[in-house]
Amino acid sequence: MAYLSPMQIIAFDADDTLWVNETFFRAAEERFFALLADYAIPHNLQKELLQIEIANLPLYGFGIKGFMLSMIETARRITDGKVSDRVLGEILTIGKEMLQAPVELLPGIREVLEALAPKYRLVLATKGDLLDQERKLDKSGLDRYFHHVEVMSDKQPANYAKLIRHLDIPATAFTMIGNSLKSDILPVLELGGRAFHIPFHTTWAYEHHAAPVAHERLVVLKSAQELLPYLSGS
Repeated sequence: MAYLSPMQIIAFDADDTLWVNETFFRAAEERFFALLADYAIPHNLQKELLQIEIANLPLYGFGIKGFMLSMIETARRITDGKVSDRVLGEILTIGKEMLQAPVELLPGIREVLEALAPKYRLVLATKGDLLDQERKLDKSGLDRYFHHVEVMSDKQPANYAKLIRHLDIPATAFTMIGNSLKSDILPVLELGGRAFHIPFHTTWAYEHHAAPVAHERLVVLKSAQELLPYLSGS
């Protein structure tokens, strides 16, 4: 990938690109599995929960609230409707604690944004629950770096195309940075934009993309700090 010009708009994903997210979901799952240990082994519970989460995406979208409702539905299904009020209360507690969790920035991300903000228009392009993403952005203290914030219901090419039209730029002037090949990288490449993939150590099964991706407009990095050499004047 060539060095980027100062006219380039750079968009960042939020969860597991700016701050830790998936780690909280995996910890919540472990607590959920422990609550239902008398009914099913964790592997079977995980498969059932994932199926229900995916089936519910058109109704609830992405985020903690949909995850919490899917846990409740899974508990009812696994127990044949006999799940106790205590367990349901514990599931609600897990969800509320996730919604109130502190925001843990990934290493070096603030320094990277400090370096980029004077040279480029930065955009936050994420998906999930609007209220929760606004909360995390506010708690992160990173909001001042972004020219525009877009919380999408999903990250399909059509969602990115709508954002690019709103920004009034050609797709070739749009660069996306994120941890998910499926959601952050492939849709942008399809539209003609550029992308930097920075994998996170934990990925939700729904976001897995097994096949390797090689593309002239894609660079794979190990950390956000490695972005800076690709920027003109850095």
